[in-house]
Amino acid sequence: MSREVRVRFAPSPTGPLHIGGVRTALYNYLIAKKLGGKFILRIEDTDKARYVKGAEEYIVETLDWLGLAPDESPQKGGNYGPYRQSERKNIYNEYVKQLINNGHAYYAFDAPEALEEMRTKRKQEGVHSPKYDQSVRMSMKNSLALSPDETQRLLKKGKNIVIRLKVPEIEQITFEDEVRGLIVFESNELDDKVLLKGDGMPTYHLANVVDDYLMKITHVIRGEEWLSSTGHHVLLYRAFGWHDNIPKFAHLPLILKPQGSGKLSKRDGAKFDFPVFPLDWSDQKENIVFAGFRELGFLPEAVLNFLAFLGWNPGSEKELFELKELEEAFDSKKITKSGAKFNYDKAKWYNQQFIIKKSNADLAALIYDKIQKKSGKKIEFKYLEEFCALMKERVMTLNEFWDEGFFFFTDSFEYDDKTISKKYKIENQIHFERLIRSFKKTKSWTASNIEHTIKSYITNNELSFGSIFPILRVFLSGVAKGPDLFSMMELLGKDETLNRMNRGLAHCVIISSKSIS
Repeated sequence: MSREVRVRFAPSPTGPLHIGGVRTALYNYLIAKKLGGKFILRIEDTDKARYVKGAEEYIVETLDWLGLAPDESPQKGGNYGPYRQSERKNIYNEYVKQLINNGHAYYAFDAPEALEEMRTKRKQEGVHSPKYDQSVRMSMKNSLALSPDETQRLLKKGKNIVIRLKVPEIEQITFEDEVRGLIVFESNELDDKVLLKGDGMPTYHLANVVDDYLMKITHVIRGEEWLSSTGHHVLLYRAFGWHDNIPKFAHLPLILKPQGSGKLSKRDGAKFDFPVFPLDWSDQKENIVFAGFRELGFLPEAVLNFLAFLGWNPGSEKELFELKELEEAFDSKKITKSGAKFNYDKAKWYNQQFIIKKSNADLAALIYDKIQKKSGKKIEFKYLEEFCALMKERVMTLNEFWDEGFFFFTDSFEYDDKTISKKYKIENQIHFERLIRSFKKTKSWTASNIEHTIKSYITNNELSFGSIFPILRVFLSGVAKGPDLFSMMELLGKDETLNRMNRGLAHCVIISSKSIS
């Protein structure tokens, strides 16, 4: 009988969740759903020195925003908790003692100075990357090299005590990676990793193997930076006698800088002005706020779609997937080996497509609070729906609804005087005045009636569209661009349109008189 598929996303709360970590969470989630399994959130918080307050809450909020709900987590609970490693300390102590007793681990008492001296000596001997391994372990201060009595004395003294994995000599460690195929490590190339630190807390290597076993994890999907550690992890499974419970491994490709050289970092976001975090993050040490996709106006489904394609391809021409569609289409065999370039323009394109797909009512609900706050007045929801219909194909983010269409909510804007100087002719003043009088008489204020009135007037008076349309736009919004002119006038309403035309015309007259004088 095959085991239930169980995958885990196991971030460390040492800072904000990088967008690469979000992709790891997404791939874990998709594989779990595709195979009818469980998606577990585990917080790996054993590194107290690097712990950052608020980071765990940030991780949980990110998953919630994206709709990647864990089946088990510190918040939700489950049958295999606790789900924070800091709350599992006694469990690790129990298992590391097993390794000591069966000869697969040992106590080491080396002071930091002694470790540094060893590295310096090995470098002098021509070793490029000195390690604490079988070549030096018998010359160091550990329970393998010391007598039992001396070992006991040092254990009672309780200073500089760590527990290290005893890596076997001349042995091959192999496993099949779901993305990269057969991986082979030579044990002589591996160091004796620390399993339990001096403060009694486990390292990543011990804790993640023990937790994955106890939580019955079947698939370990993580970034390729952990590939080099997987040889040690397989050794630990063997040392514990858990040969039949070694999970399937899949090491994901890097997300690269936009130019393709090197791993994407938070510095790249600040340097090139794009987000590398899902949500805003305030770095207290550096006094910097790093912008997040959410606060910049991205839809969660667009971010998920964008991230899914950074290292995976469905093998078809289809580019837009809702989360449920991704769950059905996702196949770990189609994850690429090579790194994927972070393309912010593509991210915005995805966002634009999902904005267009959304109903006007849904969009209005998403931007309602922000528009109302920025305008400083109460906005009718129906008005906002009609505004979204008019603007949704002209924006790439939710924030751009205000940036590109703020004039629908306020008449406090500056006029584009360059366009006025170029397009406005003093002899056309009479035509704008006549249009205003015609509009006052219009009873049915619809886009089609407005269009008919303007175009008929232009044709009857042998004018060009270019002599009227750009300036009319400036009257209404301050600039000569925007959504459909006639729909815009309908939405603004008859009274507001006439007020803006009168005020705009007065401004044009002033600009013209200045240029003449």
